[in-house]
Amino acid sequence: MIRINVKKKDDKINYVKVSGHAEYAEEGFDIVCASVSCICITTVNALISIDEECVVYSEEDGMLEIGIMKHSDITSKLVNNMLDMLGKLAEDYNEYIKISK
Repeated sequence: MIRINVKKKDDKINYVKVSGHAEYAEEGFDIVCASVSCICITTVNALISIDEECVVYSEEDGMLEIGIMKHSDITSKLVNNMLDMLGKLAEDYNEYIKISK
């Protein structure tokens, strides 16, 4: 199962941790893992393109940690959009993804 942990400070999202594997299908064919990875990495890349200092991240096999260091209207929209998309995916594949806020 993929677990997504979201932490807020002062009503702003400042940390997202994505860990685990969906195990929806065998490695290389798992559309749930691929979707989560695509959503998260695309968002991180967008944040970096806006301001390299607004985000820090680390990734390992089965884990991605994202720290939001600077908040602005656009960074908030991007992060909220990421969580909205992950939420929709979790609705469709609720036995493979769990989001905790």
